[in-house]
Amino acid sequence: MIERLDLAAYATNTAYSDPGANAGLLAGLPTEPAGLSAVARNVIVHYRASACELPASSRDDIDGRWLETMLDTDQRRHPKPLTEPRPEPQRVQGCCRDHTLFCVGALRTNGVPARSRVGFAGYFVEGWHHDHVVVEAWLGGRWRRFDAEIEHGSPALPEPMDLSFDRATGSGFATAAEAWLAHRRGEIDADRFGVDPELPFLAGPRFLFDEVIHEVAHRFGDELLLWDGWGRIGGPETPLDDDDADWLDPVAEALIRADGGDEAAERELFERYRVDDGLRPGQTVIKGSPYGYPPVEVALRRERA
Repeated sequence: MIERLDLAAYATNTAYSDPGANAGLLAGLPTEPAGLSAVARNVIVHYRASACELPASSRDDIDGRWLETMLDTDQRRHPKPLTEPRPEPQRVQGCCRDHTLFCVGALRTNGVPARSRVGFAGYFVEGWHHDHVVVEAWLGGRWRRFDAEIEHGSPALPEPMDLSFDRATGSGFATAAEAWLAHRRGEIDADRFGVDPELPFLAGPRFLFDEVIHEVAHRFGDELLLWDGWGRIGGPETPLDDDDADWLDPVAEALIRADGGDEAAERELFERYRVDDGLRPGQTVIKGSPYGYPPVEVALRRERA
């Protein structure tokens, strides 16, 4: 977790984004979005969206959690600079959270304030908003969001380097807070916001609720796995009642105000995150699995080789 609210805090690595002994690999990498994103995709391959079949032997890469662990894994397979090409099947298996964490760690290592943002992308499948994590970096005197998984100029998103959400069309990247409040106003169909159209049980109001908690944690430096659970996060079968919604509404509203430059809202949310056990993880989390493995309790401590 970050310990204070200023740009310098976001230029300091957290336990999750700290490259540890691998810091030298990140020094000197591009800090402009397109170049850095290309390196992230060279090191990490999406475990579900690869263009080739990935080996079962490396599927547990996705639980690496710490950037140092990901880089250790990469260097065992490819003891060479991160910019040198890796065969896709031999890259570190991960997801949007991991591509983002790589970029955030690299930016922070090179002195650029950065953080990860959790929300939904409306540009992968028409009519569906996939849960997604993107980079937010302080570039050119302002916060800019970019999608590290998409190559610059891709037809899927011609301009992935300065993301925003168009409420009128539902296009672009919506933060979890934006999606939750749009649902509360009746402006969106929450059942179209989730993991995948073929997994309708991982979508809907409960999913939006949980994603806002993830968004707060990531904003304040607890860049947890997307299948981690803590606090008020529940599973797809967990009921969502009015008490839950009333508890979350001011959290989401504070996020939106903070994004708009309201420093008081940012401080209010930060202080709430420090004390509210529904928002902030404790010493352990319950780690689920996209492969259907039974949930397990894991300690949130820095695991070093």
